[in-house]
Amino acid sequence: MNTNDILYKIQKALDLSAEEIGKAYELESYEMDAAHLDTLLKKHQDKAFKVCSYEELGVFLDGLVTLKRGPSPSKTNEDEAVELTNNLILKKLRIALELKEPEVEIIFGLGEADLSKQELKSLFRKEGHKNFKACSDALLISFLDGLDEFYYVGEIEE
Repeated sequence: MNTNDILYKIQKALDLSAEEIGKAYELESYEMDAAHLDTLLKKHQDKAFKVCSYEELGVFLDGLVTLKRGPSPSKTNEDEAVELTNNLILKKLRIALELKEPEVEIIFGLGEADLSKQELKSLFRKEGHKNFKACSDALLISFLDGLDEFYYVGEIEE
């Protein structure tokens, strides 16, 4: 899945402003100027569109965890690069939003992905565990779409 689409869908689902996204980068001591962030949030058709790197998406997700939950007392500044997989994106979102298993199940359901409890648990296992299941792009899209529904705040009619 396209990294820009992931960033955009998270921004939309959580109703994050560009300032809040910038703050997430700032919390991770990552230099992200507002103009560059704006180009990452543009549509593909826009001439100013720039591709979001996996590093930029990963740093944003780490910053989102810090933004939503506060700094981790046990976190060390690891310079070791970790490959950003769909499973890792799911894990980081679950941690940032403090989602429990029933909520994750509901979110997948809202995204029209029908997973058993065992299939759901297998997405959050360590890669290499015998019950690990790789998260497909389609499942990640379903989760992000479900997340948008889960956090949707409609207009209140009076």
